[in-house]
Amino acid sequence: MINMNMNIQDITGKISRHIHGQFAEHLGRCIYEGIWVGKDSPIPNIEGMRIDVIEALRKLHIPVLRWPGGCFADEYHWKDGVGPVDQRARMVNNNWGGVEENNHFGTHEFLRLCELLETEPYISGNVGSGTVHEMQQWVEYMTLDGQSPMADWRKQNGQDEPWTLTYFGVGNENWGCGGNMRPEYYADLYRHYSTYVRNYGDNQIYKIACGANSDDYHWTEVLMREAGHLMNGLSLHYYTLPSGDWTSSKGSSTHFTEEEWFTTFKNTLYMEELIIKHSKIMDKYDPEKKVGMIIDEWGIWTDVEPGTNPGFLYQQNTLRDAIVAGVNLNLFYKYADRIKMANIAQMVNVLQAMILTEGDQLILTPTYHVFNMYQVHQDSERIDLQYTSPKYTMGAQSIDKISAAASKDHLNHVHLTICNLSHNESESFSCQIEGFTPADIQGKVLTASALNTHNTFEQPEQIVPVALDVSFAKDGTLTFELPAASVAAITLI
Repeated sequence: MINMNMNIQDITGKISRHIHGQFAEHLGRCIYEGIWVGKDSPIPNIEGMRIDVIEALRKLHIPVLRWPGGCFADEYHWKDGVGPVDQRARMVNNNWGGVEENNHFGTHEFLRLCELLETEPYISGNVGSGTVHEMQQWVEYMTLDGQSPMADWRKQNGQDEPWTLTYFGVGNENWGCGGNMRPEYYADLYRHYSTYVRNYGDNQIYKIACGANSDDYHWTEVLMREAGHLMNGLSLHYYTLPSGDWTSSKGSSTHFTEEEWFTTFKNTLYMEELIIKHSKIMDKYDPEKKVGMIIDEWGIWTDVEPGTNPGFLYQQNTLRDAIVAGVNLNLFYKYADRIKMANIAQMVNVLQAMILTEGDQLILTPTYHVFNMYQVHQDSERIDLQYTSPKYTMGAQSIDKISAAASKDHLNHVHLTICNLSHNESESFSCQIEGFTPADIQGKVLTASALNTHNTFEQPEQIVPVALDVSFAKDGTLTFELPAASVAAITLI
């Protein structure tokens, strides 16, 4: 039995809705087939974008969407992707499979997608192979309300009014595919490029600098020291690899042992150490926490599905992925005083996707269901939940068995999300609620009898949320039991 205590008055800050952000890159079948099918496709579409995907994503209330990459952004020249579709330049997608990119999905199409999803755009600018002038003109093209060569060109291309654009990344992974730079060199480039990312009219840009790869604390030190005063956000990229090994097999998405299940969660919990150590450096230069930590690439990365293009990063999505998502989101809420945005990689058909498509078919993944269950935390007030997790042990190693978070929304509804990481042990909970007596309680749980359960096009509802039995006593005690390997969301109304 785990004893929890939740005092509704113990508020520790606001959880930014942008922690529930998404990422869509020109990679594999994310954009083409996953989102964009073209206006002449037999698949029902709105202006070339498939309706079924848009309708499913709208239910998640996605707050922000990052595009066009990723490493693709490091070779993306935006002018190739505007104007008449049949006249757009073609290029080679060097990073992802060497396939042809026809640029049919460009700036106008992305910003229209954001309108359809009612989400805020986050654009990654090209520092790796682009120029300062090119970046300056892109922002001018999108946001200038007036006359200029770029604003006039936008109008000629069918968009009279400027778009509202808040989030702009000045570079992507400049320590790797974005130029293999040293932090000292990139810090100077950031100062240079960001100077020309201008605010036009009332549009105010939130500038995000390229941050560290995983545990590269020197990168964070240099960027904060040399350019911290010129940025609004600093990114961090970390992926959960089941094997922990980039150089050989990362592990199968669906065929894994109990030991690999444990290792996956040990590796994903490493995210907390990264947040703490990078935050400590940021605190040194920014004690008032004006610069947001932007975890704009995260999620589980496994081997691609057998028989698929290895450059397309297509992987299945199981119960394990769902719990990885739940654990990371609970962590991001815990450190919401510094973390202002997170964008899971990626939205459709790539890595830990929300949705998988095949022709005109679509399935929702277990990760989709977790984002749906957890969206209640968006812009809510974080409640400091008190509990001690028992240990989950495998061989000589131990990790916390339980991951949990709580918040109160603008309707004064209280939300509790919990993950049981153990592959074979259920857990009973007794949670003392102080300062709140609910009139109603609703609970959902996502679990399955097999650890590798996943949805397929033949069986699209193998794993979906079901009702969770929850009891509330007159003394204010909430009791429930979580099955092994599960994610739950409980709402007190």
